[in-house]
Amino acid sequence: MTTGMGDLKAWKGRLADIIIERSFRYREDPPFRLASGRLSNYYFNCKPTTLDPEGMTLIGRILFAMTRDMDITAAGGLTLGADPLAFALSMVSFEMGRPIKAFVVRREVKDHGTARAVEGNVAAGERVVVLDDVITTGGSTITAIERAGEAGLVVAGVIALIDREEGGRENIEKVAGPVRSILTRTEIMARLKGEKNLA
Repeated sequence: MTTGMGDLKAWKGRLADIIIERSFRYREDPPFRLASGRLSNYYFNCKPTTLDPEGMTLIGRILFAMTRDMDITAAGGLTLGADPLAFALSMVSFEMGRPIKAFVVRREVKDHGTARAVEGNVAAGERVVVLDDVITTGGSTITAIERAGEAGLVVAGVIALIDREEGGRENIEKVAGPVRSILTRTEIMARLKGEKNLA
């Protein structure tokens, strides 16, 4: 597997097509109600893409390429949205000879056992990237960042599969490092309209 810019653009293009086919809906009336309670004409349910063999493979390859300049040992985020992304990156990174561990941030901490908010083979002081499938307001990502910090992890940045471009990136950047996304809502809409140019 190579990770040249040509490969990266091709992977992103194919991933965008899968998202449009399986994970994206646009509707004028009535609009969709989001988890935040807000109404929107756009709806992303990324699970049919992130849990698909081809989708997961493409995500792993793209995330590996995007993290090459980040000095990290692990990646993860709030369950359930971040889990397939972290697992995909971890598997591809091992195959490429530069292993990046996966971790999971619980939504609710168990009141028994170790009562850990962060699960995985990670320890305080490790530099990590926080992942999320969709950024809207940034609330779930910020929760993951805070819990990772409480576990002693050093958050080097954030990568989302989709940035809905509704202020979430800016909210996250107030509490963490740089925020990147594999795709944006603008890119998905352009692809839907037949425009093939992806960064």
